[in-house]
Amino acid sequence: MQTAERDPAVFLAKFSSLAREKGFRAETMGEVQGYPLLAFTKRTPGVLPRIYLSAGIHGDEPAPPLALLRLLEEGFFDRRAVWFLCPMLNPTGMVKGTRENFAGIDLNRDYRNTRSIEVSAHIRWLQNQPSFDLTCCVHEDWEAKGFYLYEINPQGRISSAEAMLVAVANHCLIDASERIDDWDAKGGIIRPTVDPATRELWAEALYLRQNHAQLGYTTETPSSFPLEQRIAAHRAALQVAVEAVVGR
Repeated sequence: MQTAERDPAVFLAKFSSLAREKGFRAETMGEVQGYPLLAFTKRTPGVLPRIYLSAGIHGDEPAPPLALLRLLEEGFFDRRAVWFLCPMLNPTGMVKGTRENFAGIDLNRDYRNTRSIEVSAHIRWLQNQPSFDLTCCVHEDWEAKGFYLYEINPQGRISSAEAMLVAVANHCLIDASERIDDWDAKGGIIRPTVDPATRELWAEALYLRQNHAQLGYTTETPSSFPLEQRIAAHRAALQVAVEAVVGR
């Protein structure tokens, strides 16, 4: 993240101002070390897809919050859907440039036996939201050789995974490894079939699957690639995933 925007106060002020201009409502889920934990909702009247996107759960992953900011700037979050955005879930980690929060907790392993202020606040907020038709958790990976994604789709809904990779390939190399992050992968796609109930530690995506949605993607860019390239890859993937849902 650019130097100024690594300050969560600067990033969230910019995101909040632009979100208000675009018709979003800001909600304060909680506060940590003086930083607000913000969610942004845009509830267009009518029967529309409900789409949730999150970023910034790891403080050493700057491209995801900036990808959501770019999409917001471009007017992507329009009247085609009801939107739920959490653009920076770990502000203290962003300040430190660390995966974990200020207390050394990996928030993306804290959604079952919760210890952190951030995840506790996030879960309380999620419990007051409707179910989602699509969830997207935006991430980076220091060990990745290229872009890859996880698809959680236990009901076998129409998949956008392959189309997302086609779009991303215009911006970023795809990780073709057969094993990625200890999961079997095929062409940059990981499709975990694990039952969340059997897992001791839950990532955000597992919590969402268990409680809020039956179709979810986690996008991962390689941290060693240039920042603008990573932002472009996330934007391309998210655009395809969203347009597949709003166009149905």
